[in-house]
Amino acid sequence: MSNVLVITNRKLCKEDFFGRIEALAAAGPKGIILREKDLPEAEYLELARQTAEICDRYRTPCVLHSFPGIALELGVKRLHLPLPILRNLSPDERAYFTVLGASCHSAEDAREAETLGCTYITAGHVFDTDCKKGLPGRGLEFLKQVCESVKTPVYAIGGIAPENYKEVMAAGATGVCVMSGAMVCEAPGHYLSAFSEKTEQAANTQKGIR
Repeated sequence: MSNVLVITNRKLCKEDFFGRIEALAAAGPKGIILREKDLPEAEYLELARQTAEICDRYRTPCVLHSFPGIALELGVKRLHLPLPILRNLSPDERAYFTVLGASCHSAEDAREAETLGCTYITAGHVFDTDCKKGLPGRGLEFLKQVCESVKTPVYAIGGIAPENYKEVMAAGATGVCVMSGAMVCEAPGHYLSAFSEKTEQAANTQKGIR
């Protein structure tokens, strides 16, 4: 099974957004996080409704982002939140979600997210990325510290690519998040499979196979 979470950014798409979502869902990622948090709530609701329908057809988990009320309205039990929003959810609201993630930028953040019941966290940004222009990546040592500070699965985010995937996993990550590459690649299936190939290569190397 894939350990790659896709983060959406409709502004990067060169084609129809829902066509891109369908191609990604068909490729079998760990899940698709609908991050379009800049949208007004009503527009996000419609985008979430259609995205969830596409993901359901391919049995790819759809994770909503930033809008707990919309997740409740649509009956979606997977949600990712910035830590400040997560803090404002009541215990009952948090308990509703079977998958609950939070964006963390330190080991302290990660421990708090774990205390608040998160089933996974994202840690970043690890490497330099165009999404955070002018802000240097926090690096692999940061990622290692976060992974060692919690029992909750950690997904690395920020500048992740097949070329640095093995380093990220070696630092203790459960998986990775990708955005730009997933939104603009010509062949989503091939792009996501490149991460699986790196996993197989690493396993073969450990077995002494060259």
